[in-house]
Amino acid sequence: MRDDADSIDRAIHEQVSLAPYEASWQSAFVAERKRLLTLFPSQLLSVEHFGSTAVPGMAAKPIIDILAGVESMAVADELFEHLLINGYTTSREFNATLSDRRWFMRVASGRRTHHLHVVQFGGVQWQERLRFRDALRQSAALAQQYSELKHRLAQEHGSDREAYTDAKAEFVASVVAVA
Repeated sequence: MRDDADSIDRAIHEQVSLAPYEASWQSAFVAERKRLLTLFPSQLLSVEHFGSTAVPGMAAKPIIDILAGVESMAVADELFEHLLINGYTTSREFNATLSDRRWFMRVASGRRTHHLHVVQFGGVQWQERLRFRDALRQSAALAQQYSELKHRLAQEHGSDREAYTDAKAEFVASVVAVA
């Protein structure tokens, strides 16, 4: 793929739609993890599944969130073009606004299937995203609370993905702060 403005525009305006948990999300992650580690065996220090699709039983937007840890953001930038050649697309403009991560997506049949976040291994982004995932995995009550929030926000902000994401930020931050 490439820096595909049409795919990015469709993704930005895609309806927020939650799907019931599917066990296949784990195998989709495992397959993509294997592919990424084969493509970048020395650059990717670790590849983790995070986000709601990584929490058994949780409804989610059916997009596999992947966290790829690299030594530095300079390495992330070195991978940029190679990821585009190998099935990902992104917005260069959006990535230019990010100092601590690079963001990519995979698309199949006109819909997002994967989000890839390339971050510094062990850095703040790495730690916070995994801390949130682990807290949800360890507490059914917390996972239920988050699920209820997501369903309410999907109804309120169904046509505005950015507002949906922003509205979850306070909950996520509060969990990360105590986890």
